[in-house]
Amino acid sequence: MKYGRPLLPAAAALLVANTPAHAHRLDEYLQATVIDVTRQHVAITVDLTPGVDVAPGVIRAIDRNGDGVLSPQERQAYATHVAQGLSLSLDGTPLPLASVATAFPPVAAMRAGNGTIRLRAGATLTLTPGAHRLAYTNLGTAPDTVYLVNALLPRDPTIHVQRQQRTASQASYELDFTVTPPPTDSK
Repeated sequence: MKYGRPLLPAAAALLVANTPAHAHRLDEYLQATVIDVTRQHVAITVDLTPGVDVAPGVIRAIDRNGDGVLSPQERQAYATHVAQGLSLSLDGTPLPLASVATAFPPVAAMRAGNGTIRLRAGATLTLTPGAHRLAYTNLGTAPDTVYLVNALLPRDPTIHVQRQQRTASQASYELDFTVTPPPTDSK
């Protein structure tokens, strides 16, 4: 019977390891950006998730009149504020970002650390064949902000990602890519 004892702790560890974790952010304001490049457009999606400890400050920044309700005007003002901290350029030329859409979670979800604000913005462009560099910067909204940024694999087969480079904080990002001419029909 001596041999059965070690199995109990091992079984308990296995059970714990296979139990899904329901993690909630705590003391950070995560701003995760995804960039999608096409020949005519750059789309940016920024997911902003305030942790439990920073959520009250984020909610106060949105709810300007302090009534506990995030009105459409307050939401739009906050989205505009966040968008003003974002910059995008192509080959050194600034690209003006236009806000496309926003989505806000319930205040209770933000307080719990699992409510994510989604901001979508974009810029119109015309990509020509050759090498290009897209630069993105997120100036954030607070000292406890942490960043993630990545590009989607282009759906257009004529756009080829060469290199991604990020600062250590990921507040700044560069995407080097090339564009080849579209295939010609040889009928």
